[in-house]
Amino acid sequence: MAAVASAAVFALVVTACGGGDDSASGGGQDTKPVAVTQEQLAKLPKATTYGDLEQAPADPAKGDTSASENGTGTVLHPEKTLAVYDEPGGEPFAKLPTKQIKSPTWVPVIAEKGDWAQILLPTRPNGASGWIQATDKTVEEATSDFAVTVHRDDFTLEITEKGEQIGEWTIGVGKDEHPTPTGRQYIIASIEEQVNDYSPIVLPLSYHSESHETFGGGPGTVGIHTWPDNSFVGKANSDGCIRVTKEALDELVKLPLGTIVEVV
Repeated sequence: MAAVASAAVFALVVTACGGGDDSASGGGQDTKPVAVTQEQLAKLPKATTYGDLEQAPADPAKGDTSASENGTGTVLHPEKTLAVYDEPGGEPFAKLPTKQIKSPTWVPVIAEKGDWAQILLPTRPNGASGWIQATDKTVEEATSDFAVTVHRDDFTLEITEKGEQIGEWTIGVGKDEHPTPTGRQYIIASIEEQVNDYSPIVLPLSYHSESHETFGGGPGTVGIHTWPDNSFVGKANSDGCIRVTKEALDELVKLPLGTIVEVV
């Protein structure tokens, strides 16, 4: 568990160390988004690690591990604050800001319908998703060939590029009473540590502890970080975070934001 802060504002974030007829569902290529005024957009809750969006659609393939074989794929950065919808042409329930914890927002795409993209969100509940209209006027698009796979039982973390392993390390994970949550999640930010001295950089993930509602005043965000010594290696001894060696962190910080982390 760790309290981490952005250098700019010292705002604490605490890590918890198919198919079907598109015309019927409103999911066709020409489906237009429900018009949202600036006033309405301002009232929508933010899709950030601090949020809790119970109305968000669940990731339809939470246990999908295809990123480890193919890479993360398309990742999007909102050029401006965007409304997030429950389906293409559906109702807006949140807004996606341009930054997450002072890092630029990058989110992985898990499905597409015309100009619409279904994205994973960094909020509670774990596996939250939503739809945004993704055009060259609303988002910047990139491709990530990387993915991270964490095997809790084997205490290993591996990085792959286009399915080829480029590194593997022994790690520490959450203890039995505070397990590291499983599912496909992603790196939401890269933070230079300002509060604690156990890790120079912390990589918060889109998932949260399922046993800690909060921790140290923060939202219980699960993160990847180092530890003062290697006593954690090969053990379940954290409060949910993924503890890695310095060598592993040095490689992890090179990965693009939005890179999928599959915890199995």
